[in-house]
Parts: sequence; structure tokens; C-alpha cells
Amino acid sequence: MEQEIDTNALGEAIVKKLKTIYDPEIPVDIYELGLIYDVMVNTDYEVKILMTLTSPNCPVAESLPREVEEKVKSIEHVKDAEVEITFDPPWSKDLMSEEAKLELGML
Repeated sequence: MEQEIDTNALGEAIVKKLKTIYDPEIPVDIYELGLIYDVMVNTDYEVKILMTLTSPNCPVAESLPREVEEKVKSIEHVKDAEVEITFDPPWSKDLMSEEAKLELGML
């Protein structure tokens, strides 16, 4: 019988992994930057991430979502990962964490 994995714990591992991915133009990880809108894990350990980019013509529009998928798929127990990009709502500096604003000298 397969061991049950706590999807909440898996979600925390995913967030931890997302905090290792940086926007190449800003020295802040994509989670603290506010680019991640939602992380969903189903009972089959398939992950769906809803995220945005700092702008629709972001130079990493192709590579950043692919990097997110690859890093999340590398987490133990994750069977698959899919990233969906949305611009609704569009990203703004208001979505950044206090930590990110402090890092960028905005506080």
C-alpha cells in the first residue's frame, strides 16, 4: 500500500522550492515578488501553479514558467506540475511581500 503524503506538507515544500527561483531582472525570489497567485495539489500529487509575470512582454515569459515546472517536478512525491500564466489581475508592486520591498529599498 502506498504511503499517504500530506498535501499541505507537500504544498509547503513547493513554496520552499519556489523561493529558490529568481526573476533575473529583480534580486527577489518569485514567491516574495508576488508572482505566484495559487498553488494547488490534488490527491494524485499533481501540482497546478497559477502565476503571473511582471509584464506581458517579460523577457523570461518562456523560460520562467518552464523553470518553475521543472523545479516543482523535482520535489519528491510530485507526479506532475503545470504552470498557468495569467495577467488577471496584472502584477503590481502591491503584490510584493514586505521582505521583498525591504530588499529592494521600497520601505
